[in-house]
Amino acid sequence: MSERPTALITGASKGIGAAIARALAPTHDLLLGGRDTEALSGMVAELPGARPWPVELTAVTEADVADIDRLDVLVHSAGVVHLGRVEETPVEVWRRTMEINVVAVAELTRLLLPALRAAHGHVVLINSGSGLRANPSWVSYAASKYALRAFADGLRLEEPELQVTTIYPGRVATDMQREVRAQEGGPYRQEDHLDADSVARVVLTALTASPDANITEITIRPTGKPSN
Repeated sequence: MSERPTALITGASKGIGAAIARALAPTHDLLLGGRDTEALSGMVAELPGARPWPVELTAVTEADVADIDRLDVLVHSAGVVHLGRVEETPVEVWRRTMEINVVAVAELTRLLLPALRAAHGHVVLINSGSGLRANPSWVSYAASKYALRAFADGLRLEEPELQVTTIYPGRVATDMQREVRAQEGGPYRQEDHLDADSVARVVLTALTASPDANITEITIRPTGKPSN
């Protein structure tokens, strides 16, 4: 890696994570986290200064971060969603949703705190509108995003030398949203959704704020009306 600032992005092989990686590539060296090694390789080939960080986020250990002694930016973008009313949602869905959307985030952050402290770094958490409001059939996902919001708020207080920003996007045009619309039984129309690049630009806004400003939360919504 060069002397440029370093950013680690989870979920970087597609969707919002990939858009954030492309937005940061001109100014940062990148560690691209994800499970799809082929997709990560494609991103690395596209972005000079990037290297893959292939991991299973629910099983990250100290060995996985042993060579990261300084980290300027940590972006948590990976996540899962499974829709269903409470009466239809088995414990396995609750556990997987919480494990990936909250527990893995907390553990990776914990492991990287020494590197983040060394750089007075910035932690960005890609949350969701569901982290502000729970809707029918979204309860398990919303619960995980409410918990992620609490994690960010607590981390901000515990680590005052770090900056912590939560982004609350509305529906974004990604493969995950296509799957969501399929679960909802409605059509997917890209014009109803935010572009992933729009979310990436909001992340850049938070990261490039003047030194006297700590942008703690940003909410961004699509201008179109989602199909239901």
